[in-house]
Amino acid sequence: MTKPVHTTNCFNTFIQVAEDCPARTGEEPPLRAGKPTVACLQYGMIAKAPYKYTSDDVIFATSAPGRELAVKATKTEKQAAREAFFSRGQACMRASSLGKRFGWGVHADSKGRIAIYPIESKRYKALARDPRLTQVRAMRSKRA
Repeated sequence: MTKPVHTTNCFNTFIQVAEDCPARTGEEPPLRAGKPTVACLQYGMIAKAPYKYTSDDVIFATSAPGRELAVKATKTEKQAAREAFFSRGQACMRASSLGKRFGWGVHADSKGRIAIYPIESKRYKALARDPRLTQVRAMRSKRA
């Protein structure tokens, strides 16, 4: 019996910042105790290569199992770890601190590849008004 594979990928979607996001401009997530947080890792990965990775790629690479893989891990080992990780549902980019706390909107193109845009940018505003995109918000940090 094969395990179902879950995905966090979305297509032609724009994730706007959360209603209760405290940032009024896109902020680079800071280190915590000198070490990168998940938000730092996600920011670095997406900002350096917009529209290269899917949400699944980013979520897995910045998760504890993804970070634990040795650089020398084989392609088969990496694939097995990824399949095990996605055999259960995972939080998507709507739950990322990038949109909840740091003021970044996430755009997924027609192939599911993602890029981030700061809330104050013209591109963010254009994507937020685009009727061809599914518009969703990052998850709130606090209950309404």
